[in-house]
Amino acid sequence: MSDVETKSKGQIVIDQITGIFSPVINVITATSIVKGILILLVTTGVLTADNGIYRIFYAASDGLFYFLPFFLAYTASKQWKTDTFISMLIPVAMLYPDIVDVLENGNGSMSFIGLNVPSTVYHSSVLPVLFAVGLLFFVEKLWDMIIPEAIKGFTKPILCMLIILPITFLAFGPLGTLIGDVLTKVFFALYNFSPIIAGAFMGFFIQPMVAFGAHWSIVPVCINNIANNGYDVILPLLGAAVYGQCAAALCIGLFMPKTQEYKEKRRIAFQAALAAALGVTEPALFGVNFARPRAMITACIAGAVGGAMVGIAGTHCYSFAFPSFITSVAYVGVGFPIFLVSMVVGFVISFVLMMIQKRYFKFE
Repeated sequence: MSDVETKSKGQIVIDQITGIFSPVINVITATSIVKGILILLVTTGVLTADNGIYRIFYAASDGLFYFLPFFLAYTASKQWKTDTFISMLIPVAMLYPDIVDVLENGNGSMSFIGLNVPSTVYHSSVLPVLFAVGLLFFVEKLWDMIIPEAIKGFTKPILCMLIILPITFLAFGPLGTLIGDVLTKVFFALYNFSPIIAGAFMGFFIQPMVAFGAHWSIVPVCINNIANNGYDVILPLLGAAVYGQCAAALCIGLFMPKTQEYKEKRRIAFQAALAAALGVTEPALFGVNFARPRAMITACIAGAVGGAMVGIAGTHCYSFAFPSFITSVAYVGVGFPIFLVSMVVGFVISFVLMMIQKRYFKFE
């Protein structure tokens, strides 16, 4: 019996996720650390945002996240054995300046064969490109059986794009936005009813939203709140979730079997925990926790508790900055002490719950 036949469906999914993210996780972690250091230097006044050193290195560190769909198209094509260059045509279309100008910046509208193409944020997204490359696997198989070998080289990319791109822009892309819009509406309904419940809700769901790319839907809402009211109440609720991810990744790295087989996984977990401590959770999320449901749920529970605390305190954010200890200067004011405590609480709860799980489950 083969290894594939003996593996559970859950393990197969984990292996697929690991295969896609592990090749790029080191560079994601490295740029996360650079980005965190740059933010710290600007926050403390060592550098200014218009300084050439800051702008060049920030372009590289933030640029990787912006163009993340390219990296994932490449690694997914290797994992699923699709044509690499056809796979990378997908994010080329998604992030082409004219498309970004219309779908992300709202400068005009676009339709396809009479169907409206929904506004969608494709930069830094994860699911749209993975869904598209996954579909490409099956579409390639179809055309390989039909197209004569003599003309396959140039006709297969055309025919694949004829199927993949419309489905991506009409269905795969809007999925994350739809999820984000629904959760944002639920949040405000809950906030009007109870800031505590709303804080727990957003603290629990924000990192799964990041995994779906749906968190970008709250960005314009937060920016609008700051512009119109002088402050935002959503961003402070997210801090504990960041450090919940950090603690879960750290615990996995500490208590994973200390054998040669797990050496690389442990190293990735420690790097991801460091990046999360600097406020960037993507390495912990995609490289460690998302593929381990118990760790993911644990981090979300910690985020919910911390979010509820901040909801009670009514913490405000006065300039747009995703929450972390590094960017905490943007939160100085109403409810600031509780905001800081909530991040510590998120870390501690996540770590303790992971330690309890260690008694019953093997961290792999």
